[in-house]
Amino acid sequence: MSEISDECWTRVKGRLRAEVGEAVYSSWFARMELESVEANTARISVPTLFLKSWIQSHYAERLLTCWQSERPAVTRIDLSVRSAAVRNAQPFAVNPPSTVAHLEKRDANHARPDIKSISLPSPILQDTRGGSPLDPRLTFETFVVGRSNTLAHAASKQVATARRGDPVMFNPLYIHSGVGLGKTHLLQAVALKTNSLGERKALYLTAERFMYGFASALRSQTALAFKDALRGIDVLVVDDLQFLQGKNSQAEFSHTLNSLIDGGRQVVVAADRPPTELESLDERIRSRLAGGLVVEIGLLGEELRLEILSARVQAARAHHPGFDVPPQVLGYIARTVTHNGRDLEGALNRLLAHSKLTGQPITMELAERELRDLVRPVELKRVRIEEIQRIVARHYNVSRSDLLSSRRTANVVRPRQIAMYLAKTLTLRSLPEIGRRFGGRDHTTVLHAVRKIESLIGVDNTLAAEIESLKTQLQE
Repeated sequence: MSEISDECWTRVKGRLRAEVGEAVYSSWFARMELESVEANTARISVPTLFLKSWIQSHYAERLLTCWQSERPAVTRIDLSVRSAAVRNAQPFAVNPPSTVAHLEKRDANHARPDIKSISLPSPILQDTRGGSPLDPRLTFETFVVGRSNTLAHAASKQVATARRGDPVMFNPLYIHSGVGLGKTHLLQAVALKTNSLGERKALYLTAERFMYGFASALRSQTALAFKDALRGIDVLVVDDLQFLQGKNSQAEFSHTLNSLIDGGRQVVVAADRPPTELESLDERIRSRLAGGLVVEIGLLGEELRLEILSARVQAARAHHPGFDVPPQVLGYIARTVTHNGRDLEGALNRLLAHSKLTGQPITMELAERELRDLVRPVELKRVRIEEIQRIVARHYNVSRSDLLSSRRTANVVRPRQIAMYLAKTLTLRSLPEIGRRFGGRDHTTVLHAVRKIESLIGVDNTLAAEIESLKTQLQE
């Protein structure tokens, strides 16, 4: 594949990420690979048939539009499933561990055997009942506990070690947090611990796997068997619930949730935000989830980040005895790489790769040079769409209901567009989700509003100053 094609593909992915939002992109598009661009056809592969079907059903037109914005000659997208041999050569593509160090993809000029020889082994346990794969390293013993995750850890362990017949204390247990803070680690630890005790059966499922299993059961006319299998589980563990889509899938999940809870079975759920903010979910599901124990995992403090780094270095030494990171370098990473646990692991992976591939010692100068793109600004306050609507409505002397209404008067349209623009720039919500939060509008309406405000900011200094003032208010 040519360098020009690679650059074009990078831009296409950038456009797609900007349109659908980081959460949707990471779930459905992060594992796409460009195979070739021939004449008017862009050939793209994904690792699973489910991803292929989902992208074709829901995002084919948008993917093609992004391509045509960069290369108008492309009029067709050919989506294929990579062969098993290719998938096996990329063991982290389908189910990357959330808390154990592994190497990032390197440039094609690096020989793959060298990279594989220094990556940590990744044994995967496939649940025989059709669940999502479990990583046996993601246990309670390897989870580093700190102030931000103490309650989530304690509640998860209580659930996992309960005995059959014990009163169900937290049902459902709902854990939410941003990306890379340990939700998946805790959920897999619950499943592993429960099954290891042998008294109860636990099943770990991602929302994607639940949808795939239900759709497959409908196609093969085994829906009743699918339902019975799920409702016979003692502990059902569901990850990434924010990606549960489709009226039928949501209805089946709702029935399963009610059946298990009413029958005294345990349900554990994780998502990237509280149940009340899962706008795409049916209200009955949100209400049932909110009725259990809802626990947030907070941002990692510097002390906890340092503990995580130290634990990962010790784990790496079991396979790479010569790997050594000076304490001052670990302290530097803990102070400056602040976003989430995956960035911490990415930082160590780079240092590990550098150590193994060059044989040079790890120094502060090396760390500052190699990790500069992971050093992020101070974490800003998490902004909610409702707060944006409230602040904008107050600033422009309109009501929040005006912003959500269909009114087209000038004194409402411009504040509404500004609020949509702020929602896109200050939150991780996708365009369709923002549209739903503004009175059920289409994502194209939101995109138009964002582009309109972006163009006005460049020529209207007064408006630019107003928007900066609103941002300051929202982030205080």
